[in-house]
Amino acid sequence: MRKAFFFLLAVCLLMLKPAGALAQEPSKVYLTREISPESLVRIYQALGVEAKGRVAVKMSTGEGSNPNYLKPELIKELVWAVDGTIVECNTAYGNGLKDKKDDRNNSENHWRVIDRHGFTKYFPVDIMDEYDEIRIPVKDLSHLKYDIVGGHLANYDFLIALNHFKGHPMGGYGGALKNLSIGCASKNGKAYIHTAGKLSKWDAKMWTPEYCGDQDGFLESMAAAAQGVVNYFRRQQGVIFISVMNNMSIDCDCVDHPEPVKLEDYGILASTDPVALDQACIDIINQQKVTATNDPTDLLKRINKQHGTHTIDYAEKIGLGSKTYTLIEIDK
Repeated sequence: MRKAFFFLLAVCLLMLKPAGALAQEPSKVYLTREISPESLVRIYQALGVEAKGRVAVKMSTGEGSNPNYLKPELIKELVWAVDGTIVECNTAYGNGLKDKKDDRNNSENHWRVIDRHGFTKYFPVDIMDEYDEIRIPVKDLSHLKYDIVGGHLANYDFLIALNHFKGHPMGGYGGALKNLSIGCASKNGKAYIHTAGKLSKWDAKMWTPEYCGDQDGFLESMAAAAQGVVNYFRRQQGVIFISVMNNMSIDCDCVDHPEPVKLEDYGILASTDPVALDQACIDIINQQKVTATNDPTDLLKRINKQHGTHTIDYAEKIGLGSKTYTLIEIDK
């Protein structure tokens, strides 16, 4: 009788808990410390999600004179394994150089850089906003009413967000969330996100404090836009996220002459949860010890200065993913 009483009491207490109070399973983030073409394929396979249909591999092909982008020789086995197309969008800035061959803010120049960096030697490549753009829904309407992406996004069924984790001058860091948001946005879409919804068409004034002065609004807009892209592909065949932690400067691949790399290469991480993936990469940087050949100080300062982790916090808040994860090492 006593046991039955306590059993019923436990059931009643459980029923009184709010719906969101039950603990969720941590997201799985897979890790290999080996950075090679073969390990990229292995970590993709570890996710257990098959890339089906017309597969887009979204990555940065790098600013003209930036040496840190993910090289085609590194990613080729993965792209071939999924029969993928490298997809990109034009940038919303000019790099200010007299020699415009290093610009990527229009398709003509962008194609020259893509070709010079060796991608067309191995893969089909698609500048998604070369001819048009489309608007896709966003769930969070705090800043954006929609997301403006390259029109060719509609040509694909499955997305692999292949991210180079590093710093970023405005976002603090660049990972999965930035690659999904700014990376998939057209030139107008980039203006819309950077100005937190103030400008839906590119204009040079987007970089002035009047339009581009709300840092948290920008970061929250990135999270909302990333969620829009993820939801778009989850309604189709699917989406996965892979981040390579190598050549980690405090500057992005979009910076023509980045600051020197001060961190040793770490490995490759992958997940079906972009929030967990970015959080895991940030945690790894935070755990790095300062040595003669490995110093995370500048990158951590850049992330803190730009309030970069707010993107992750907000992405979790709006339901894109979870910062709670289990790290699973796949190396034997």
